[in-house]
Amino acid sequence: MRYIPRSIQAAKDSFFLLGPRGTGKSTWLAHAYPDALRLDLLDRETERSFLAKPERLIGFVQSLKKSEVCIIDEIQRVPDLIPVIHSLIEQKQGIQFILTGSSARKLRRSVGNLLGGRVLLKFMFPFLASELGKSFKLQKALKYGLVPMIWQSANIEEQLRAYAAAYLKEEVQAEGLVRLIGDFARFMEVAAFSHGCTWSSTEISRESQVKRQTVDNYLQILEDLLIAFTVPVFTRRAKRAVVSQMKFYYFDTGIFKSLRPTGLLDKEADIEGPALEGLVAQHLRAWTMSQGDTHRLYFWRTRTKIEVDFVVYGPRGFWAIEVKRSSQISGHDLKGLNAFKDEYPEATCFLLYGGSQAQEIRGVLCLPVEDWLIQLKVDGLLS
Repeated sequence: MRYIPRSIQAAKDSFFLLGPRGTGKSTWLAHAYPDALRLDLLDRETERSFLAKPERLIGFVQSLKKSEVCIIDEIQRVPDLIPVIHSLIEQKQGIQFILTGSSARKLRRSVGNLLGGRVLLKFMFPFLASELGKSFKLQKALKYGLVPMIWQSANIEEQLRAYAAAYLKEEVQAEGLVRLIGDFARFMEVAAFSHGCTWSSTEISRESQVKRQTVDNYLQILEDLLIAFTVPVFTRRAKRAVVSQMKFYYFDTGIFKSLRPTGLLDKEADIEGPALEGLVAQHLRAWTMSQGDTHRLYFWRTRTKIEVDFVVYGPRGFWAIEVKRSSQISGHDLKGLNAFKDEYPEATCFLLYGGSQAQEIRGVLCLPVEDWLIQLKVDGLLS
């Protein structure tokens, strides 16, 4: 399988590398740190050994010299290793620790302790279109998503179907995160109907037939497992009354489509519109999180239902972005952006659409979404 370089940068300091399964954490580390000592906690014997006695790690790293690297994969499986690593870092032995994880649920407190100026936090996302370059195909991305393990598979449809099932079995059920796995599986399907929409725990509760409190807990589990994220509403200096709900997305558009039940009564726009919006969302999320804590991703919706799909705010810029699947744009499609520009004249507003030509309509730049995705780099600007 051909290695595709990623946008993430190597570092000399110790760091956490978090990301969903299959996003290429181990593959990237093998290329960036080929001589590192690697301990894989997915190996049952390795996991058992460190669960029994986390201090065994000291013996493993004693042979390492200053500036050498120790990689521990899936650190959430043995979180008691983190205090040991913390102690080794405090002793200033000069060893670089790289800790990967596909779940933040067991790591929240420990990560906070290690992030006190001593350990960096990095994230691995699905492929960006710019990483794939000429091999990026919008229709393939909309159908199968951009998870590297799936995108590069010889059996892409089979891998996509198996992905969510593997999470249910190996993360949710094996870790005992929920009492009734069937309820959680049904919740995941129902949640797919809210992909790209404002989240309503009440409606999800009714459709999935579980208590609202349980829905809130399930949503937190999805976020902790890094397979879903929420986007808050933009409220800075708001003159108009805005909604209070957040928007929900699965982390990858292919995962969304694999979970979204379909039938003869479903219209293409009911699925393809949210899929395209989700594809843009995952790129914007990768961009904002790659900037550290300096930028945030929002959406904007007034109580009178005037909406902009995405707002990105930070020191490098202030952008409002609308996404339309159609290849034709009318003045009506610019209503939300024009309203946002009236309220925030400092913002740069543009629209992404399914056409092939860049054009300007009523002062708003309208860009082909495929071209924009390919040009977006984490070290560049959004427009």
